[in-house]
Amino acid sequence: MRKNSKVTQREHTNEHVTESVADLLAHEAPLDYKNSSLNVGGVPGKKIVLEPPENDGRPAWNSKLQYILAQVGFSVGLGNVWRFPYLCQKNGGGAYLVPYFILLILIGVPLFFLELAVGQKIRRGSIGVWNYVCPHLGGIGVSSLMVCGFVGLYYNVIIGWSIFYFFQSFQYPLPWAECPIRRNGSLSIVEPECEKSSATTYFWYRQTLNTTSTIADSGGLNVKMTLSLLVAWIIVCLAVIRGIASSGKVMYFSSLFPYVVLFCFLVRGLLLKGAVDGIAHMFTPKLEKMLEPQVWREAATQVFFALGLGFGGVIAFSSYNKIDNNCHFDAVLVSFINFFTSILATLVVFAVLGFKANLMNEKCVIENGEKMLGYLNSNVLSHDLIPPHVNFSQLSTVEYAEIYGVIKTVKEGSFAELGLDPCVLEDELNKSVQGTGLAFIAFTEAMTHFPASPFWSVMFFFMLINLGLGSMIGTMTGITTPVLDTYKVQKELFTVCCCIIAFFCGLLFVQRSGNYFVTMFDDYSAGLPLTIVVILENVSVAWIYGTKRFMQDLEDMLGFRPHAFYFYMWKYVSPCCLIILITATVIEMAISPPGYNAWVEELAQERFQSYPPWALAMCFSLIVVAMLPLPIVFIARHFNLMTDGSNKLSVSYRKSMMKDISNLEEVDETRFILGKNPGETPSPKPPSRAYLGPPGTNPLENPNSLSPNSCYGTGYQNAISPTTPTTPVTPTTTESDS
Repeated sequence: MRKNSKVTQREHTNEHVTESVADLLAHEAPLDYKNSSLNVGGVPGKKIVLEPPENDGRPAWNSKLQYILAQVGFSVGLGNVWRFPYLCQKNGGGAYLVPYFILLILIGVPLFFLELAVGQKIRRGSIGVWNYVCPHLGGIGVSSLMVCGFVGLYYNVIIGWSIFYFFQSFQYPLPWAECPIRRNGSLSIVEPECEKSSATTYFWYRQTLNTTSTIADSGGLNVKMTLSLLVAWIIVCLAVIRGIASSGKVMYFSSLFPYVVLFCFLVRGLLLKGAVDGIAHMFTPKLEKMLEPQVWREAATQVFFALGLGFGGVIAFSSYNKIDNNCHFDAVLVSFINFFTSILATLVVFAVLGFKANLMNEKCVIENGEKMLGYLNSNVLSHDLIPPHVNFSQLSTVEYAEIYGVIKTVKEGSFAELGLDPCVLEDELNKSVQGTGLAFIAFTEAMTHFPASPFWSVMFFFMLINLGLGSMIGTMTGITTPVLDTYKVQKELFTVCCCIIAFFCGLLFVQRSGNYFVTMFDDYSAGLPLTIVVILENVSVAWIYGTKRFMQDLEDMLGFRPHAFYFYMWKYVSPCCLIILITATVIEMAISPPGYNAWVEELAQERFQSYPPWALAMCFSLIVVAMLPLPIVFIARHFNLMTDGSNKLSVSYRKSMMKDISNLEEVDETRFILGKNPGETPSPKPPSRAYLGPPGTNPLENPNSLSPNSCYGTGYQNAISPTTPTTPVTPTTTESDS
């Protein structure tokens, strides 16, 4: 401490020294007395008001709209387009919306609100936030960062695939519209692998990925995918290199453009033949599905990942808000925008899939009608079985179903030998397609039948790029913000280094076997670790920090007390739901054999294969590495091998927290940081403690106090000796808190 500081002056003189509480605790030069919103020597009996510093050097959003678009862009991603519709189809159609909506209310909105609130209050990334809330659980922030790293590695590969398809769409006909022709001298034959599968499937597995038949066979780098990945990382780097100053502007386009495309596809899709069949199939509820636990587990998982909980991006974005921003409104708004976006995407997907199902069903009728005609001409079938009005050149699905039923009844013993398919539209609609299979196979096949198909293909894949970019910006912010807050490195240099390292690590996914590693990382790197991260976030705030404290802090921050609904959700319901989800996830991993769907070239179809031992070890290593910071940080801080992280908080942040500390009346479970009715006069002899608390409160005697050793303490050093005489001071009168 400097010799001429006011604390030193107090120790050597009895003269009255005017200073702020923030000066004592921050050990900094005193604030300007007249301009400071915290000053002493005023009229007794009135509150002290310290407005949070708006110019603390931390970047801020240019507008509320920019911030909302950033949160929407992060939460609304590829999963809304190719995961939610699949789950809806698989788990009872419209009936699936009921458990999803219930769990959105019970888990999604409360936990999303919690992350927004802690980020906005503490104004730090995930590492700084959880170091402040509970230093022993400071590993939460590090685990979030590592999961963001794992997810970012393979998520950008998907953007690379979309970029490749985007550029391939600028030609007519589309390159995946027809199977390639192989020429052998004067003979021209269709590529056998393509003929066995389909043109879009062949283009995906052979011409795009050029995939190998097993994960053990790397096959070397795929040059086309490597270049696409490089372009993807360049785009991401340019979008986030200047922090929210650049990513915020990008969000205006990347968040809004997908909605334009979805609405265009919805209008176009509704005009397609069979679109109504797809939508009707989607919204026809299978109510018996709601009784299956698996449906609720998958709904909870989708809610969890749809909002980006636990990644750190939500906290990072909200940390750039003003302290009094209404984050409760933001949480509800973004959650329901996400939900309605999923509904919109599902309508689009099922309209297009209904169109595709009708096409495939008509194709099935034509092919099997030709078989029947051949059997009639060869007298295998009698002409008496065919109604006289049937014309095989214009055979309808209704007529085919009628003939199929008659033949099946008459030829019951030998019907299987005929090899006729039922050609039922419902069977086509029930074929579940998700993930890359939906985007790069099913949807691309449907678009080949659109008029002006290249235009719709360009629009679709440009939409996927924007959806992925919005999520990648949030993921990268979840990495850069906590590191920049903690270590104060140069932002641009650190961002470029992260992108370069990520590109070289991402080369794992652009081998010919890279698709199998994408599946591995998607299954193992995020699911269980993120669920554990979120439940620890919930527990650290609701049970260690104190739910009543947190509610009081929200009231002081927002200007109103959130509904008691959130109290019970945070305290009891959400932790129980998350525990059940973790248990169900572990059971699912235990009973499901770990493996992947490999593309077998000889069969021209996928076959499930188990992971080899080294790949199995890699799967579980992803889980262990992502969760490893949790026990390491806990043990290191329990045995004082690591500081509590409070020294990483900036001086401006410590000053802003003085508002909370200086107004405490009592430190119990009903007070979080800011007291409702602070004492009129502070004690002339505060006891030895790490903050200026209420009169007569000893942190050593009160287990709920904000002491350096408490789980939610900030670890400030003592500013005043307990034996040092002090001059009583009185608060300043202000009208705003009267």
